[in-house]
Amino acid sequence: MTTVALDTGVGPLLRSWREQRRISQLELALRADSSARHISFIETGRSRPSEDMVLRLAEHLDIPVRERNTLLVVAGYAPRYAQTALDDPALGALREGMEQLLQGYDPYPALVVDGMYNVVAANRGIQMLLEGVAGHLLAPPLNAMRLTLHPEGLAPRIRNLRDWRADLLAQMERQIALARSAQLRELYEEVAGYPAPEGTDRAADAETAGSDGGAGGTGSPVGENAGAGASSPLPFALPLRIEHGGQVLSFVASIATFNTPMDVTVAELAIETFLPADRATADHLRSLTF
Repeated sequence: MTTVALDTGVGPLLRSWREQRRISQLELALRADSSARHISFIETGRSRPSEDMVLRLAEHLDIPVRERNTLLVVAGYAPRYAQTALDDPALGALREGMEQLLQGYDPYPALVVDGMYNVVAANRGIQMLLEGVAGHLLAPPLNAMRLTLHPEGLAPRIRNLRDWRADLLAQMERQIALARSAQLRELYEEVAGYPAPEGTDRAADAETAGSDGGAGGTGSPVGENAGAGASSPLPFALPLRIEHGGQVLSFVASIATFNTPMDVTVAELAIETFLPADRATADHLRSLTF
């Protein structure tokens, strides 16, 4: 997904990453066991960094694996990190492990996405939530952002769409700043252009808690506070409140990535799981027959 021109020079690229991270030359030098003078010489092109130095600086600047390959190539070295297709036999154990994780999480929804938010694996809990989504959004590659925010996707059933949409767009903005991907920017502009809901979700949610016919009849994003009305406290994390089967289910999401990935494909995978935010949601999911 990188869009950096290879004739830019490794020095300016490293300076750009350093400035984006808001780290001084002295601070970077201390982290990388170097000197501010040497960092300055590298950034201005007066000194050619060694392969080890490129990798060391990239690590301390938290540069994505894909972009580390770009830095190495620009500096005149071979890429260090492979980019293995997910269906390659070499990643067979990884695929099997992810499938077991997703299946083990049923009936709660869980999925795996790549760096463009394309769904590469999902469990039956996710498939349950996709009931009623327009067919053209289900054609491969399935994109999690389109599925969620498109007016023919999940958006009409998300009770707190304003808050959830803002959270997803902010997440994409952080990824764009990290990965500097033109493709990701195009996806962001597309989904940000979908119709935006009006109103303030969190206030409206608190006012209607216990009276909106939510999951199990509680209507509360935190279950045991049902009926508290406007005095109901905010949930412990922003919930996804979505209608399904005449119920309003409430979830909180968590995202996991692989520790110290050595492959571009693996580095860009993320496992997203949805945990019931109240007892009624958990009971409803367990009552379903897949």
